[in-house]
Amino acid sequence: MSNDNNPFKSIEEKFKEMQGGKQKKTPGADKVITPKKPFNTRKFVKTAITFTVIFALAVILLANVFVVKEGEYRVVRQFGEITRIINEPGLNMKIPFIQTVSSLPKNQMKHNVSEAEITTKDKKRIIIDNYAVWKITDPAKMISNARNIINAEMRMEEFIYSVIRNEMGQLNYVEVVNDENSSRGSLNDMVTTKVNQFLEEGNFGIEVIDVRMKRIDLPEENEHSIYTRMISERESTAQDYLSQGDAEKKRIEAETDREVQEMLATAKKEAAIIHAEGEAEAAKIYNDAFSKDPDFYSLYRTLQSYARTIGDDTVIIMPADSPYAKILTGYLE
Repeated sequence: MSNDNNPFKSIEEKFKEMQGGKQKKTPGADKVITPKKPFNTRKFVKTAITFTVIFALAVILLANVFVVKEGEYRVVRQFGEITRIINEPGLNMKIPFIQTVSSLPKNQMKHNVSEAEITTKDKKRIIIDNYAVWKITDPAKMISNARNIINAEMRMEEFIYSVIRNEMGQLNYVEVVNDENSSRGSLNDMVTTKVNQFLEEGNFGIEVIDVRMKRIDLPEENEHSIYTRMISERESTAQDYLSQGDAEKKRIEAETDREVQEMLATAKKEAAIIHAEGEAEAAKIYNDAFSKDPDFYSLYRTLQSYARTIGDDTVIIMPADSPYAKILTGYLE
């Protein structure tokens, strides 16, 4: 049988192709296909493992590199214990899986102290609202005694409230409101100093920079009564001032009247002395003048008596031969 009419021709060709020894012709084309080499799986796995290990090492390395910024402390712990505290900015590393890193602020922080009710020396209840500016000075002490920032602020707030309550208990309401004129000095400065003393004694590793009052209010339940009492106290004080003024006025008037009476008495005394001296001088002059002509003096005295005794309606009855009548009639012999 010829090859063209062989029905097993196509099967034989496929068998030869599976044997891999000969070239294959595609029906209807003259292109020759070369068989591929088998895939090397072992080499690929080895390369993948190498890159994976390198990538893991790089990730672990980068994960354990940390940056210390300018305004923070970095606390490195190993199994919960502090091993080092870094406060200088820059790059640092920690031991993987063993050490942990936490951050604490180095700059100043503000804490709003909770409102509190205080009773002053003059028994006035007031509500004060403060704020404090503080910072961490020793992170190790702060962590050892306060654990975290929230606990540190709570302890600081307790000290602030205790000091303010003690200090305001020794001040009147007016001195609290007008802090600059207080007899005990600046309340804010005193509170800051004493709170820092308590924090230092407790080794909390923090420092209060300043404590300031934001506002002072009266309790709502007794605000009206306090205002009424303050008004009555001011009216009583004003009445005391008026009474003192009236007493001072009367004292000044009495003192002035006494001085005036003394001045008048002294003036009258001096006037009487001067008048007496003048009368004596006048009498002396009269005596010196009239002693030179006694008859003229007698006539002058008689005429003076006329001027004193005789008026427009004066009626005088006297003997005609009396000297007085003779003078009146002009008979002088």
